[in-house]
Amino acid sequence: MNPEDLERLLTLKMPFGKYEGTFIADLPGPYLNWFAREGFPSGEIGRLLHLMHEIDHNGLGHLLEPLRQSSPT
Repeated sequence: MNPEDLERLLTLKMPFGKYEGTFIADLPGPYLNWFAREGFPSGEIGRLLHLMHEIDHNGLGHLLEPLRQSSPT
């Protein structure tokens, strides 16, 4: 993971599926858990979904708050 990944969670929207158009950082835990069980997609989106799952699963969502406050979104 690099620091830009955290910023990317707040600026990249889910490009497909039930939550299409939702920022990756705002996806619900059960949806992230589904990907963890079924498999993350390849590429950047899969890498970021996996990262967000780890953040959510470990209760570290508060780490995104400072970035969220400074983000233009």
